[in-house]
Amino acid sequence: MGVVDDALAEASDRDRGCLQHVVELARSLAPDATEGMSYGMPALKLDGKPLVAAVSTAKHLSIFPFSSAVVEAVAARLEGYSLSKGTIRFTADHPVPDDVLEDIVRLRMAEIRK
Repeated sequence: MGVVDDALAEASDRDRGCLQHVVELARSLAPDATEGMSYGMPALKLDGKPLVAAVSTAKHLSIFPFSSAVVEAVAARLEGYSLSKGTIRFTADHPVPDDVLEDIVRLRMAEIRK
């Protein structure tokens, strides 16, 4: 197991399934991604750069695409979610839709590989 899988194992059962879905979707779109740390978080990395992190906090779950431009690009499709410059906050009861997750990963991959 790597740092991402280790961190997921520490999440509650309910949150783990939701976070695992984010990670598995990202891995399916970026099979070359590796596990590592970025900004102190367990993250998937592509070509040595952070691709995406999915983490659990006391009050919510978060996706970090390590890009304010990616968050901005999908923001209009995330009404009702808490967003900041580089973070998308959600809960297991209100997960980020798969089509948006896919776009987050694809947009970040395009940034990394441009």
